[in-house]
Amino acid sequence: MLSVLLLTLSILLATFVLQISKQLNHHLEKNSKPFDMVVGAKGSPLQLVLSTIFHIDNPTGNISLDEALRISKNPMIKEAIPVSYGDNYKGYKILGTSGQYLLKYNATCKDGKLNTKNFEAVLGSEVASSLNLSIGSTFVSSHGLIQNEIDIHDEKPFVVSGILASTGTVVDHLIITNLESIWEVHEHPSDEEHIEGEEHTEHEEEHKEITALLLNFRNPIGALQLSRSINKNSSLQVALPKLEIDRLLKFLGIGFQAINGIAVAILLVAGLSIFTNLIKTVRERKHELALLRTYGATNFQLLKLVFYEALSLSIIGCILGWILGRVSVLLFATLASEVYQYQLVISIPDTEEFFIFTLVLFTTILATIFASYSLFKLNISKILADA
Repeated sequence: MLSVLLLTLSILLATFVLQISKQLNHHLEKNSKPFDMVVGAKGSPLQLVLSTIFHIDNPTGNISLDEALRISKNPMIKEAIPVSYGDNYKGYKILGTSGQYLLKYNATCKDGKLNTKNFEAVLGSEVASSLNLSIGSTFVSSHGLIQNEIDIHDEKPFVVSGILASTGTVVDHLIITNLESIWEVHEHPSDEEHIEGEEHTEHEEEHKEITALLLNFRNPIGALQLSRSINKNSSLQVALPKLEIDRLLKFLGIGFQAINGIAVAILLVAGLSIFTNLIKTVRERKHELALLRTYGATNFQLLKLVFYEALSLSIIGCILGWILGRVSVLLFATLASEVYQYQLVISIPDTEEFFIFTLVLFTTILATIFASYSLFKLNISKILADA
């Protein structure tokens, strides 16, 4: 029983870590791939990437729209997509951006149409299903990135103009509108009373801000040159998504490797436990085995009996470990969906997992061979005489 428990635990840990690491790598790569660079306020480059691309952290601050526009006019830049956020609706972030943003994720409307006017919004598929909103529904945003009922912009409601088809990206968990809506919802009436006409327009242009600028370049050299220039000659900072994600995965990889090491150690202990149990079984059942020999059973047939017993333990341990591993992934998926707004997929066994099962089978065969060595030394007459 102990050997089955140990084997189950080792398979559970190995399959859990394998699935989490593979799906996390795929998720990070899929969501960061559309952009070569992020330009934002100074702070942590990793925080800038996590907040503006994956939307799982607080932004490093806002940047001037004028400064962002000057950068976007650089001839080395192929595309520049501004993003701005700071509000939410029931915990889902409201993102102000241009229509190019949805094109980068191949997002299309399943129902309704894309937002074309101020305070029109399109909903990601997860947002629509979770909040039961439909075309024409209205809602008001709350200030901040966490759900609250205190600072609500109830004077400027949003209207749902469209619902996006599922993309399997961060877009599924966002409410998307245009930049003008984000700016307008944060306007202060007191400012409008004191500034009128042309002065008011100039004042607005000077003080408009965005959270970050997402860039794509015509060639990799442009990204390197511009990143050095911005970091050195401006109050902004540059973050390269691929570089920051590689660093993050490197840190996470240490933890994954540690857990995998523990799983391998437990698997070895499980193999040793199976070996010990088989030796004990052979010794306890030597009278039965001796009788089988007198009835004409060969050593190979006895070896098969011992192997089948070990194999049944291994199969039970593998199946239980795989099932509990998937249950663990499901529990983690619930947490990831609530905290990180990311859906994990429960899949069938893949190539790596079949390799693990093959390794377990190989370990079982070795344990059977070594444990059954005493079968070839059975003194049948002595054993039956002592019986």
